[in-house]
Amino acid sequence: MNDVAATALQRIRLHLARSRDFPEGSARHGYEFVAPLDARGHIDLESWKAARAACTVTRFWGTDAPESGHLVHRAGGAQGATWVFDYEEGTSEDDEAGYRFADHAFAPGEYVSLREEDGALHTFVVFSVVPA
Repeated sequence: MNDVAATALQRIRLHLARSRDFPEGSARHGYEFVAPLDARGHIDLESWKAARAACTVTRFWGTDAPESGHLVHRAGGAQGATWVFDYEEGTSEDDEAGYRFADHAFAPGEYVSLREEDGALHTFVVFSVVPA
């Protein structure tokens, strides 16, 4: 791993935003992942390529057991590629895709959406971004 990727890695925590099922949102439902961010807070593809093994994700969902995986950049999607949380290497059935993750700045208070493996789209608020 190069020094640029190592210094750019950030630990990003997402909490479930307000919704019909969770009118106050939920800190018990969300994700924590590691990704290299550029100066604007966007995921840096080139740095990710150098540090992909370190770009992990943990999904925490209420009382369910946490799931661990990796942040992966896949071909396809609206802009030719999609960032996904991949929990089982070799299969895409369990992947959760970030909705336009390449366009979003990951900064506290910002909102992002993820499509779960069952197709449900949930909105999350960026709770924190700290050096990994």
